[in-house]
This record gives sequence, C-alpha cells and structure tokens, in this order.
Amino acid sequence: MAFHSEVHALLRKVSEEAILPHYQSLSAAQIEDKGGNDPVTVADKKSEEMLRDGLEKIVPDLAFVGEETTHADPSTADGLSGDCWIVDPLDGTRNFADGRPPFGIIVAMASGGEAHSGWIYDCLSGRMCTAHRGKGAFVDEERVTARETGDTPPVAAISLIFMEEARREAVKRHICPHYSLVDIPYCAAEQYPRLALGENDVSIFERTLAWDHAAGVLWLNEAGGKAARMDGSPYRVDADIYGGLIGAASPRQFDLMAERLASLD
Repeated sequence: MAFHSEVHALLRKVSEEAILPHYQSLSAAQIEDKGGNDPVTVADKKSEEMLRDGLEKIVPDLAFVGEETTHADPSTADGLSGDCWIVDPLDGTRNFADGRPPFGIIVAMASGGEAHSGWIYDCLSGRMCTAHRGKGAFVDEERVTARETGDTPPVAAISLIFMEEARREAVKRHICPHYSLVDIPYCAAEQYPRLALGENDVSIFERTLAWDHAAGVLWLNEAGGKAARMDGSPYRVDADIYGGLIGAASPRQFDLMAERLASLD
C-alpha cells in the first residue's frame, strides 16, 4: 500500500499530540460517561478529530466511521457497508481514564463490509501491528506467524460482560474449566496481539463493534491464527454487533472452542 507509511506516521503523531499528553493527568471534567460505564475523554475526542482530518488527506472521499462520531450520529454506521475508514481513536478508554495500560489506536480500511487493511498502535510501547489482505501480518515491519502458548490447559481470555445471564453461567460451567483463564485487558488493541504472540490461545467476544474488531480480525487471520464468527463464518464489519466472535492462535484452538460453544446451544 502506497500510503502505508503515511498511516503509521499519522498514528504516532496522534498518540504523541492528542493522547499521551493526557495520560495520568486527566481531570474529572475531562472524562464523561456515554452511558453504561462507557467513558470518553478529551483525548478520545481530539484523537478522532486528528485522525479524521489526517486520513482524509491520505485517501480522500472515503466514508469515516469513528467510534465517537457514530455515538453522536448512529447513521454514520451506514458507511460500514461501503468503502470506509473505521477508527477507534482510543481503544481501552476505561484503562486510560484510570491511568493504566493497555490502550491504543485502531484503524481499518474496509470495502463491501470486509476489512482489507488494518493498523493497531500501542501508544505506550510504540508497537505497530499491521496487515493488508493477502500480504501477511506484521509487528513493527517484521512479519509474524501466530503461535500457541503451548500451555496445558490452553490459555483463554473470555469476555462475559455482554452475555445474557443464562449463557454466561453456561460458559462458566461448561467452557471455562477447560482453560487456564486470564483477565481480559478491556482493550482489543492488546487482546489481538496476545493471540498471535504466544500469550493467549483463544478469546471469545460477545459484542463485536467494527472499530474494536475490524483490524484485529484481519491481522490475526493474516498471521495464520483464526478469527471468525462462532459458526466459522467470516466476520463482517457491517453485521450485528452481538453476533459473537472467537479469536484463536490457531485454527485448531478455534475449532476446539467452537465445538464447545456449539454444545451449549
């Protein structure tokens, strides 16, 4: 992609100018609750503004679907079915607002409901995960291949917070005992890298917002792991946000989790 380095540079600039100056220095007045314990900060808003302006210069005339823009105007999400940028200007806002990691910036390009390019930037470490469909997955320009942890039982980060109560209890009883459970990081920009870099073997997600998952799904699949709907069908950015998703370090780990989840239905 001719503009690949330009997106890299933009994400670093946004992190340095809009996000990190507010890290561990937010006042109460600079944090709002969008509802349901879903915070937004001045850093989220400034980051999205800079990203919108910067991405428009890199590839003009694409629809822009940003988390904060869409919260203010839900009709913005209609752009997900066409050619668009998909942006989470500060993923892991809850962590950021509490003054702790992880948090990052997520950007994807999509066409026809499927992501074809993705960037995941860790603001504190500077780690950049990138992928373009059919061209592999990279961390800081080095190609990576997804690997399992090798642990027995496998390591799982299972998000239960958006599940209905009956399903949550069933997962706790029938799925969780098969895994060594670790905390979820409340940050897709961290959770997807963990699935490819030998830290976690599998994760399940109930809510699948495009700005959280578009880039990560693409990147993990390009690394040779597997991220897909629980029935194995491809993740689409314009689909139901509660369709459920499994991310795994390998197709084998995906299949094992999918079989166990299917047995609950």
